[in-house]
Amino acid sequence: MAPLNPLLTWLAERGLVIALFVLGSVLLARFIAWVGEKITDRIDARATGGDALVRSEAAKHRHSLTQVITWTLVVMVYAIAVFAVLDRAGIPIGGLVAPATVLGVGLGFGAQRVVGDVLAGFFIITERQYGFGDVVAITVVGGVDPAEGTIEDVTLRITRLRSPNGEVITLPNGQIVKVVNLSRDWARAVVDVPVPTTLDVSRVNDILREVGADAFRDQRLRPLLLDPPSVMGVETLDLEQVNVRMVARTLPGKQFEVGRDLRARVVQAFREAGLTVPPPTTGTPTGQLSASSDGAR
Repeated sequence: MAPLNPLLTWLAERGLVIALFVLGSVLLARFIAWVGEKITDRIDARATGGDALVRSEAAKHRHSLTQVITWTLVVMVYAIAVFAVLDRAGIPIGGLVAPATVLGVGLGFGAQRVVGDVLAGFFIITERQYGFGDVVAITVVGGVDPAEGTIEDVTLRITRLRSPNGEVITLPNGQIVKVVNLSRDWARAVVDVPVPTTLDVSRVNDILREVGADAFRDQRLRPLLLDPPSVMGVETLDLEQVNVRMVARTLPGKQFEVGRDLRARVVQAFREAGLTVPPPTTGTPTGQLSASSDGAR
């Protein structure tokens, strides 16, 4: 039993304190995470400011800032706990300075990307490039197609978004080279209507203006629109058809819903006017409409 006495003494004097440090750090970190979650939930609940359709830019920034502060505090708690445990365990921290320096130099070369991610994340947050709930298209280094989706989380190191297909995409902040924010302040729904050159463009413009006026009077669609949709006129011209463009300013992130509704209204209006809307052809860009008169076919 004699050999056990030093071990029991160490456990009684140091082991219990170390266990308390570990347990306390875990509980404190979880408490900080819980408080951060409560704060973000409260921000989200009050973010609309009475308007349930759109989140304010200030609320997005506060949400992202709260997440970053929570993440930073948790890291600090665990870092302090590690040093405290080493001190109570009798391991001289000063004696680790030289090995830590060598190890730090070695890790520094390998951690350059992590440092770059953190610095990039700092500027993303402070410059309010985007925040929680924003609809964005992000291009990364070496990426061909941008990552598109809704921002779910922004920390100093990574940005996480969810694509329209429900996929979760995680991007290191240091690899981001271009951000297209589709939900900043206001958005624009663009509807291009290709029509044959044999059709009277003035008649098409009148139909589209009436469609825009009806959409602005619609009690369901009106809250999403900032002003009545307008007809820009002929956008492009070729030998067989012209593209007539219709645009509408919408609340942030609502341009897709408004665009789908306007396209459906255009189809219905053309049919009521005696025009047919044929199925899309190879030369018709995705998301556009094709229209022609019955006589032209």
